[in-house]
Parts: sequence; C-alpha cells; structure tokens
Amino acid sequence: MAALRLDRIAAATGGNFLQGSGEAVAAGFVVDSRLVRPGDLFFAVVADRDGHDYAADAAARGAVGAVVSRPVAGLPAGFALIRTPDTVQALQALARSVLAERPVKVVAVTGSVGKTTTKEFTAAILARRFDVLKSGGNFNNHLGLALSILGLQPHHTAAVLEMGMRAAGEIRILASIAPPDVAVITNVNPAHLEFLGSLERIAAAKWELVEGLKSGGAAVINGDDPQLRRRAAARNGRTILFGRGGNVEVGAEDVVRRGFDGYGFRLRLGTRTVPCRLGFLTDGYLSNALAASAAAHALGVPPEEIAAAVVGLHPAPGRGGWIRLAGGGILVDDSYNSNPAALAAALQGLAGLPAARRVAILGDMLELGPGEDGFHEEAGRIAAAAGWDVLITIGPRSRHLAEAAVAGGMDPAAVRNVETSDLAAEALAGILRPGDLVLVKGSRGMRTETAAARVKDLFKEA
Repeated sequence: MAALRLDRIAAATGGNFLQGSGEAVAAGFVVDSRLVRPGDLFFAVVADRDGHDYAADAAARGAVGAVVSRPVAGLPAGFALIRTPDTVQALQALARSVLAERPVKVVAVTGSVGKTTTKEFTAAILARRFDVLKSGGNFNNHLGLALSILGLQPHHTAAVLEMGMRAAGEIRILASIAPPDVAVITNVNPAHLEFLGSLERIAAAKWELVEGLKSGGAAVINGDDPQLRRRAAARNGRTILFGRGGNVEVGAEDVVRRGFDGYGFRLRLGTRTVPCRLGFLTDGYLSNALAASAAAHALGVPPEEIAAAVVGLHPAPGRGGWIRLAGGGILVDDSYNSNPAALAAALQGLAGLPAARRVAILGDMLELGPGEDGFHEEAGRIAAAAGWDVLITIGPRSRHLAEAAVAGGMDPAAVRNVETSDLAAEALAGILRPGDLVLVKGSRGMRTETAAARVKDLFKEA
C-alpha cells in the first residue's frame, strides 16, 4: 500500500486539521479499528456503528491519525485528526485522486452472477502482461472499492476491480471513483430483485458501468444475455460480445465436457482460435472464463497467452471447486453464494458426472423479492428432473424447494428440510455414504460453508 503524507490526504479530501501534523505519513488505510496496524490512517465511517467511537482504539493500536466528521475528545496530542464533512466521501475522494495520478489500466467487473470469479480470472490472465492489483475478496461496495484502490503500489500497471450494487445509482458512484478502460458485465439475473423489482431495472443499474467508461474504453458484454445484448446493439463505441452463442467476438467452439477434467474447447478471439482447457465443472465458469478472456483481448493480450492462462485458472474457496473424498466421493463446494441461475447451472451441470449418488445440500436464496417462493420451487423441479438422489434444504424458503422436488418425483424419504446449516451439518453423518457426489450451495447469509466443512470432516480428502 502506497504511503501518503497527511497534508496530501487533507487536500484530496477537502479536510482541515483539528490536531496533528501534515508531515506525518499514512502507511495504510482502514475503516475497522480492529484491523489497524502501526502507521495506518483510520476513517471514522458512520454506518451501523459510529466509527468516531473507535478512534481511541485506533490510536491505541498505533494509527497515525483519523479522518473524522466531528471533533473527538481524549485522543493523544500527536494523533492527527483530519475533519471532513463526510468520511465516506472523503475515503472515496482519496481513492479517486490516487487512481487519477496513476497510468494504470482499469478493468471493472459487475453482473448478477460470477463477478468475483470473473474478477479473479481476469486478474490471473492479465498477470501475464501486467503487474495487477485486484480488489480483495468481494470488496465491491462504496467502501471496499476505495480501500482496494488505496492498495495501489508504484509497480502496478493494471487494476481489476469488482463493482457490486443493490440499488440503482450505486454503480454510477463506483465508476466515478474508478472510471474503467474496460467495463465487463457478466450477466443479468434475478439477484437483488427484492431491491430493484425487475430484470430490466437490474440491467439498467448494471449498465451504469458502461456509461462510466473512459473515452475510448471497451464494453465487454455477455452476448448470450438478451437484456445486455439489446443494450449493446444500441451502443456507440467499442463493444466486445462474449458467449456460447453466435455473432460474438469472443467465444468457445467445439466444446467437449471431460467429466471431472472440466472442458476442452477452442477459444475464439476475433478472427483467431486457439485450443484451450478449463478445469471447472459447470457452464457458468466457462462463461466467466470467456468474459475474462474478452477483457484481456480488449487490452491486447495475445490469444496464446490468454489460452495458456485459462488452463491454469483455479477456483477461490467456496466458489465451485471440488475435492476427492476418502471412499471415492466428491465434494463440490459452492457455498459462498447462490441465486436461481447459478443454482440451476450447478444442478444441471453436475448431474451428469459419475457418482454412486448425487446429494445436494442447498440453502435459501436471499434477496429475490416477492417471487422468492417460485424461484425455490423451480429449483426443486430442476433437481428432480436432473436426477439428484438426496436433497437436504436449509431455511424456510428452501422448504418450497424440497416440496417441489418431491412433487417432481424425488423420493420423499430422500428429501429433508432443516432450519439452519448447523442442523444440516449435524445430520450429515447419518445421510452421506462413500462414493457420493455432494454439492453444497446457498446464499451467503445461510452459512452453508458449515455443511461443507462437515462433509470434509466426515470423509477427509483422498
């Protein structure tokens, strides 16, 4: 993380000193006092908790100072206080100014499904040509994006940044902090329907990223998504469509599924095709890889280098990776999050893999709005039609999933609904057998990683 003098920070944020010296240097930036390391600058953000109440804790942990929106008493005399009207806006303004001074290529990624995976894939591919900063984890909101940017070092030549949203206008703000050279939209699906109400509104909110492109920037758009393709067709400016369908610039041809070895295909980039492999098990990850390849293509990475990087891609924890278990079983840990499209892809894509039995442990899908019962019922019908043998559902919404699976033909004795992931974990010892293929998936708030950990405890890795 680049060090910055406090007077430089005060100027960028429109702040004034209440105490302390502008010659002091901030070595890092935090919004959680528990994460303070000596030399950090603490931003007293007011949210569920008031960060001003933790300024003393930040000072005790060695912070050089704090950015505040009101005076804070009782702090050491040498502890700097920079007062600004709004500490969140100050953090964002500082990130904006730091990025504006650096000649890095910015790739911004958003979408309903797969944005974190696409961000990770894009960073891995670009690393062959660039020194890449990527946003950490899912640091994709108004705070996380700014903190990620403040991690820029002098050696970085590219930044791959995830941008998330729950309401219209949020991506516009994020894009104003980090105007992209390449804007990637993975897809539009019924995530956040609770807040936006329709796919059309979700698409419009995601499209704010394209509207925030730098002059001459490239939009990388999922050509298989009707909402996005329609918007792309009306756009002036460089637009790169990716997908499995026709009339795309970046696509996958001659796709062959190779069981637990993933996919073999020919990667098409413009007028050229190169052989490629992807070691993931479902189509969603192939789409993510195409999106990342398109972003690298937009920045001039040669096809052979892109294909070589795709071969080496691997999943982040809880995002669709699989391990062999003792007794011949397989655990597919997709516990980080869930939504209707991603769950359908997992249920359908994994059902054809060889296994003694197929066991799905599925938590509630959250933030789906008034139609949430219907989305869970549809998932249950998909599980039954795809031939899953055992179904454990977690949470009140997933009760509808279980009931629909039974109505679709699953054995009622093989379907169970429990209230929490802890209860699901407790039940697994009496349900799982050697040789099972086990899928664990659920929205983040359901903590389905608890069930995934229990599967590993029961069978260990082979």
